[in-house]
Amino acid sequence: MAAPVDIGLPSDNKLLAALPRHDLDRLLPHLSSVSLPQALVLGEAGDEVDQVYFPHNGMLSLLTVLRDGKAIETATVGREGVVGAMAGLGLYKSLVRVVVQMPMACSRIAATHFRTVAASSEPIRNLCIRYNEVLLSQARVTAACNALHSIEARFCRWLLQSADHAGSDTVALTQEFLAEMLGVRRTSVTEVASKVQAAGAIRYSRGVIRILDRAALLRLSCECYETLLDQSAALA
Repeated sequence: MAAPVDIGLPSDNKLLAALPRHDLDRLLPHLSSVSLPQALVLGEAGDEVDQVYFPHNGMLSLLTVLRDGKAIETATVGREGVVGAMAGLGLYKSLVRVVVQMPMACSRIAATHFRTVAASSEPIRNLCIRYNEVLLSQARVTAACNALHSIEARFCRWLLQSADHAGSDTVALTQEFLAEMLGVRRTSVTEVASKVQAAGAIRYSRGVIRILDRAALLRLSCECYETLLDQSAALA
């Protein structure tokens, strides 16, 4: 049985923690803290966004879904971000599928309440716009990475991102889940994971990946990992 996720506090989310106290106090009565299991789908492309999520830990994946049902990850959101924030500026339909990539806790607020508070709070409106820019930036870099870089480099970049969000060098992920996130076949994940493990960078067993040599994993990754870090810091 998986260990329970620590629910934490709204201030565990970096965006909420950075709000002026007056503006945060206006949100707090409407926020509820919840834990979410891995692989839970929070919304599909085309759904009206009715909840806004501020992660305290763990990681959410945003996936673009094609007409044939195939999906690929275009952005990830952890405790530095928010999902659904543009609903604070008006009725908003999601353009992506939102999936819980790792068991997590978050603060959740109904979009109707979030819009009401945002209407009279410039810092909260700015939060919506600024973090949307972060997600757009992630999507652009990830699209280029998926088109131009090898599966091995993308796999390593993705592991580094996941470890950052998890705050741990051990990440529990199945081959099926990895394959969907990277938009590749399961056999490709098996081959790449074996190669990276042979290089001494990771240990992979029964759906659990442990990073043994972060520097080696960084060398095997593409530059997109550091590009995403730099762009996120610049837009924060």
